[in-house]
Amino acid sequence: MNTHVITSPAAGSTWDRPTPTRDFIAKHSPEDVEEWRRLTARVIEIATANGFNKAEVQRRAGMKEGTFSQWFSGSYIGRLEPFNRLMRNWLEAFEEGASLAATIPQSPDYLTTKIGLEIFDTLHWAQMTADMVMITIGAGMGKTAACRRYAATRPHVFHATISPHTRTVHGMLVELAAELDVRELNPAKLTRAIGAKLMRMGGGTLLIVDEAQNLVDDAINQLRHFMDIYQCGIALVGNEEVYSRFSKTNGGPSYAQLKRRIGKRLKRSKPYLEDIRAYIAAWGITGDDCVQFLTGVGQKGGALGQVEKTVKLAYMAAIGADEELALKHLKAAWENRDVEDMQ
Repeated sequence: MNTHVITSPAAGSTWDRPTPTRDFIAKHSPEDVEEWRRLTARVIEIATANGFNKAEVQRRAGMKEGTFSQWFSGSYIGRLEPFNRLMRNWLEAFEEGASLAATIPQSPDYLTTKIGLEIFDTLHWAQMTADMVMITIGAGMGKTAACRRYAATRPHVFHATISPHTRTVHGMLVELAAELDVRELNPAKLTRAIGAKLMRMGGGTLLIVDEAQNLVDDAINQLRHFMDIYQCGIALVGNEEVYSRFSKTNGGPSYAQLKRRIGKRLKRSKPYLEDIRAYIAAWGITGDDCVQFLTGVGQKGGALGQVEKTVKLAYMAAIGADEELALKHLKAAWENRDVEDMQ
């Protein structure tokens, strides 16, 4: 099952089996009370297995907080049947979703690819030399996975992802502060607080800024300030727009300052053929016809991401038909996805 399971209870969660009050038992029919007992037992089982506290269950089930508290504790004296039904519907939907998720094959663990090694080398250069690098890799080729892997296996590396909502200088600083665990409520002191944290780390600190094409120019210039003043490496990771704006002849003084500080750039718009084949093999697919078809899929926009989505859909169809995965399932999955004209 792909359901996220937490082995220790969630903070603040208590799931002792409830004891209904006398008024509760007297108010409701034996059938409603018996169903309530069955439902609360299922709630406890699912919530405990998934680390849900009571607020989370109440939110997911769509029941008001006060009502859920009375319903679960066995003290609710209003009409019980509607809330039993509400909770029963949620439990059935949750279990159905978990059952469906269990049929979907999981993506392979992190796969060392040629482009991944190139990304590692570029990040390592930035970290060891306190330099600024730009990594512009096509969609679906594993750049974010490689950055996460690098950050997870190297000390003093921080990976922040920029969204359209955090594209400004302040938005970016808030995102960096969260990544570096910097607690500073005064916006005027936020830059200095982040810098102080970077300096305390000592040499060899790296900030990986993913989806950097979302950043406004002043925010990128702020990253240059961090590199210059605090001697940390900066990796701007994203699509071609990250660099193309700096290649304009009318870029202005700030662009010139940035361009001269870029120590290395890694650019790759198409996936390596060997990476596509390695990714297909990681799914356990070896048939020549299937490999050939998926290789073609992987060379379209979206690269390995296209392979993943097509394979998952094909596997579900094959499992549903109680058949081994075959070319017909892959072709049907690609057609059903209907993304050919979006490339």
